[in-house]
Amino acid sequence: MNLRPALTALLLAPLLLACASTSRVMLSQARPAIDPALVEVYASAPEGSIEIAQIEATSAVGFGTQGQTDAAIERLKREAAALGANGVILMGVGSQRAPVSVGLGGGNYGRHGGVGLGVGVPATQKNAAGMAIWVPQPAPMVTQPRE
Repeated sequence: MNLRPALTALLLAPLLLACASTSRVMLSQARPAIDPALVEVYASAPEGSIEIAQIEATSAVGFGTQGQTDAAIERLKREAAALGANGVILMGVGSQRAPVSVGLGGGNYGRHGGVGLGVGVPATQKNAAGMAIWVPQPAPMVTQPRE
């Protein structure tokens, strides 16, 4: 029995499972990119904010952990920062089954045979959707010196 196809599938599985993505729909002109660490996450739009784009992000495939949710939100923040947005209104987070699976099989032919073992592990991806926004910073307070 030739094990090369099975070994190739096993070696490529981690690469396929690591897939994550982002998408966007532009609503206004992008601004110069900023550092993702400066992007704030909001539950609702702050006063005076300007919508830049609707954005979506997915995490890498895993087992439905909080880390996957955090990764999807971080991807939202990176996408928003690339558009020059300093905020993201978080619209929602959900899960979906992973689009990738790996299977191995076995069989027999005459006196030659092979045995296969299959294990199914439910894997998921986390999806996050949000609105990239630009929030004007308030002017700094200037105090007059006392005389």
